[in-house]
Amino acid sequence: MSPISNLFTDNPINVPSYGVLILIAIFPVLWHLLKRSPQPPLPPGPRGLPIVGNLPFLKPDLHIYFRNLAQEYGPIFKLHLGSKLTVVVNTPSLAREIFKEQDINFSNHDVPLTARVLTYGGLDLVFLPYGAEWRKLRKVCVLKLLNRKTLDSFYELRRKEIRERRRFLYEKSQEKSAVNVGDQMFLTILNLTMNMIWGGSVKAEEMESVGTEFKVVVSEIITVLGEPNVSDFFPWLARFDLQGLVKRMRVCIQELDAIFDGAIGKMQKLGSMDDGEGKDFLQHMMKLRDQEVDSEVPITANHVKAILLDIVIGGTDTTTTTIEFAMAELIKNPELMKRAQQELDEVVGKENNVEESHITRLPYLVAIMKETLRLHPTVPLLVPHRPAETAVVGGYTVPKDTKVFINIWCIQRDPSLWETPTEFRPERFLDNKSCDFTGTDYSFLPFGSGRRICAGVALAERMVLYTLATLLHSFDWKIPEGHVLDLEEKFGIVLKLKNPLVALPVPRLSDSNLYL
Repeated sequence: MSPISNLFTDNPINVPSYGVLILIAIFPVLWHLLKRSPQPPLPPGPRGLPIVGNLPFLKPDLHIYFRNLAQEYGPIFKLHLGSKLTVVVNTPSLAREIFKEQDINFSNHDVPLTARVLTYGGLDLVFLPYGAEWRKLRKVCVLKLLNRKTLDSFYELRRKEIRERRRFLYEKSQEKSAVNVGDQMFLTILNLTMNMIWGGSVKAEEMESVGTEFKVVVSEIITVLGEPNVSDFFPWLARFDLQGLVKRMRVCIQELDAIFDGAIGKMQKLGSMDDGEGKDFLQHMMKLRDQEVDSEVPITANHVKAILLDIVIGGTDTTTTTIEFAMAELIKNPELMKRAQQELDEVVGKENNVEESHITRLPYLVAIMKETLRLHPTVPLLVPHRPAETAVVGGYTVPKDTKVFINIWCIQRDPSLWETPTEFRPERFLDNKSCDFTGTDYSFLPFGSGRRICAGVALAERMVLYTLATLLHSFDWKIPEGHVLDLEEKFGIVLKLKNPLVALPVPRLSDSNLYL
C-alpha cells in the first residue's frame, strides 16, 4: 500500500521517534505565535492628504496647535508630515515613559539637515547618536567644562560684561531713552559667551572685530535653523536643496571654521595652553583633545568646534528670551517686581553691587526664573526624540525612527497639574521646592530629562539669575508712552515674544558711582 493510502484507512502511521520530539518542541512555539496578542495600534490622529499628509494643516504656533489636537485626539496622537511619521505626547505620565522607563531607546534626537551641516555631521552633544562617542563627549563636557569650578573661574568675565551693559543702560536712563530689552540682552549674552569661549585666546584689541564677525554669522545660523525645510519632510528631495537652506548653512560653517581656526592658531602661536589652567572654553577643549588623542574614542578638532557651537547657539538665544520674558512679566505685574527688589535690597542693599554669591540667598529670584520657564519654556517642544527600536507608549505603537515631540508647553500649563496655570505666580515655586531643573518632576521639564537633558543647565542658570538680579537691583522698569506691553508668544526654534519688549530703565541705587 502506498503511503498516501494511510490517509484513508484506520491503519496507524509509523512516525520515527525523532519526529515526535520535533513536534513536541515546535508545538509550544506555534501555540505562542498563534495566541500572541496583536501589535498595539498606532496613536489616533487627524486624517491627512496623500503624499503631503498633515503638512497643509499645520498652524504657525505649533505648541498651541498640538495642544488643541490633544484635546480632540487624546494625550498621544500621530501626524504624517510629508513622508515622516510624527508622534506628539502631552502629559507627564507619557513623558515619564519616554524619559525614564524607555530612556535608552529614546536617547537619539531627530537631526534636521541644516543642523547636521552646522554640527560637522552631528558631532555635538545635541545631535550625536547615543553611544560610546556621545557618552565620552558628555562626560568630558559636564565634568571638565561645565562643572562648578570651571564656571566659577569665568565669574569675572560675567561680572565685567554685565556691568558694562548696566553702564550703557544707565546712560540711556539719563537720556530718558527706552531700550529694546531683548536686543540688549542678546548683545550681553553673546559678548559674555564669546569671552568665555576665547577670552584668553584672542587678544583684547582683536575681540571687537572677531565679535562683530561672529555675531553676524550667529544671527544667520539662528535664522536658517528656524526655517522649515521641505527636505526634512521629504528626504528624497534633500539632494536638490530646494530652499537653499543647506547651502546657506554651509556658508555659515565655512565662516565659523575660519573664525575658530584663527582663534586656535593664535592660541597655539602664543602658547596660551602652557600655563596649566585654561583661561577659556577653547583652551579647555583643546587641552582635552590633546589628552584624549590616544583614546579609543578620541576628541577631534571638529568635536571641539561643535561643542563650542552648542554653547553659543544653545545658550545665547534661549538665555536672552528667558530674561526678556521674565522682565516683561515683572513689568506687567509691578507688585511682583517690587517683591523681588525688596528681597534684593535686604540681601544686597542699595549701597552695593549684586554678586553671584548673593544668588543662593535670593529664593524669590530663583522662583521667578522657574515660573518664567514654566509659562514660557524656551524650547516648547524640546528637541524631538527618535526611538532606535519600535516601542509602545501609552498603549500605542511608536515605530522605529518616528519623530517624537514632547509638548512641555502644554504639560506646564495643564490645569490639572498647575493652579491658575496661565497666571505668572513665582510664589508657587517657593511652596513647591521639589520642582527643579533636573528633569525628575515630569510636570516641569524646561531643560528636558533623562540622558539627553541639556548639559548647559548650570551655565544657563548662572547667566539668567545674575543678569536678572542686576537688572532688577539697579533699575526700576517702565513702559514708555507710545509703547504697549504685549506678552503674545511667537513660535520658532526658540519661543520668543511676538513684539519685542521696549522699556525705560530708571536708576534706583543710592550712589550713581555704582553704575560706573
